[in-house]
Amino acid sequence: MTTVERHPRHVDAAAYRTLMGGFPTGVVIITTADTDGIPYGLTCSSLSSVTLRPPTLQVCLTSSSRVLAVIRSTGRFAVNLLHARAREAASVFASPVDRFAAVPWRPSPHLELPWLHRDAFAVAECLVARALEVGDHTMLFGEVTAVDHDDDVPLLYGRRQYSAWPGS
Repeated sequence: MTTVERHPRHVDAAAYRTLMGGFPTGVVIITTADTDGIPYGLTCSSLSSVTLRPPTLQVCLTSSSRVLAVIRSTGRFAVNLLHARAREAASVFASPVDRFAAVPWRPSPHLELPWLHRDAFAVAECLVARALEVGDHTMLFGEVTAVDHDDDVPLLYGRRQYSAWPGS
């Protein structure tokens, strides 16, 4: 039997950020609202499909995030998939400003979560199925309860810059 030696040492955060920054991803804004209806949201590039039955997706949020705290308390969130013309919205939701004053939104059709209807070509309304803390982030698994989708070109992020899907 071969024994694999484990190395407790990790690459530093800058090297890891460079590695992952070279892998372009779609850009989404995760939104939610507290029990008083106050909206919260942030830009996220960590989204993946998990399963079709039940339809479940996964996003990763910083564990200390206020957005995550509100999602944990309400058990629901929306995933706004941004179109290529939504670079400004992505930047606004990645900065510490009054995000919902700067970007138009309205309640989503089913769970009445903040929907960035002018900047998102699709929105998935989700109920939290599970949360798993890994390092300084929390993986949220959301069962998708409703989807509103238009055909548009997705916004991508990689190498610290935004771009559109090639060929669009």
